[in-house]
Amino acid sequence: MLRARDLTYRYRPEQPPALDGVSLDVPAGSLFGLLGPNGAGKTTLISLVAGLLAPQGGSLEYDGRPLARARRAQPNAIALVPQDHAFYPTLTVAENLDFFAGVQGLGGALARQRVGAALAFGQLDSYAKRRAGELSGGLKRRLNLAIGLLADPQLLLLDEPTVGVDPQSRHFLLDAIRELRTAGKTVIYTSHYMDEVEALCEQVAIVDHGRVLVQGTLAEVLRDTEPVLTLQLDRPPPAALAAAWTARHPGLEIDATAVRVPGATAAELPALLAELAAAGCTPHSLGYGEQNLEQVFMRLTQRSLRD
Repeated sequence: MLRARDLTYRYRPEQPPALDGVSLDVPAGSLFGLLGPNGAGKTTLISLVAGLLAPQGGSLEYDGRPLARARRAQPNAIALVPQDHAFYPTLTVAENLDFFAGVQGLGGALARQRVGAALAFGQLDSYAKRRAGELSGGLKRRLNLAIGLLADPQLLLLDEPTVGVDPQSRHFLLDAIRELRTAGKTVIYTSHYMDEVEALCEQVAIVDHGRVLVQGTLAEVLRDTEPVLTLQLDRPPPAALAAAWTARHPGLEIDATAVRVPGATAAELPALLAELAAAGCTPHSLGYGEQNLEQVFMRLTQRSLRD
């Protein structure tokens, strides 16, 4: 279990805090999705957990102990797989793994065993003698992951592990991450791809401006949201109608002829359609139901994940 309570961090006194009272619980053995726009505080939070930064306020606990004490007792219990390629391009795959095994304090038969296991997990055996800089984007991501797994960590921090890879490599990486969960690893996973998070993660948190907006199981986060009525009209709705609907449904979104009405009930639908008809607007399509994770994200942050 990783537990964060009221974490704060500010890079410069004159800047807004990167983390402003963040509290999180990451259950042991879970695959935890951490979502937020650029600048939301995700990287800062991961850096604190990885030990690259020290909290300026609040507390971090791992396995029931303060994180700093837990890291001293088990220096390899937590591993970070960064978004950037964390290896030497002029070294071969095997040389990189040997080098980082030594950096992580592995030697002798144990190092050979862990390097072999990392090569096998990443299906990199046939590329062992190839220079890392000559690998495809997908193979580089697999090498990044293999290096992170060398010391058999219990908590793995994956920062955008599928960025810039082809569909086949992405599929391989997602399957590999599922294997880690099956093996009992705890994984904190950041991604720009909502479909990945929905497919992989049973726990999620959405962070923005250094604060946690929502957290819980994926089912809880989706269940607690209001249903949404989506309409595609033949023309933009008149301003008076848009104002009336906004007064009743504050989260109303209008994008030219596309209208999203959060919180509208099925019982309201006939009246809404009658109002549209009176205003001279004809719906071309209509949808009603629960929001998906991307819609929840945009409603909470008022911006796209890639902003």
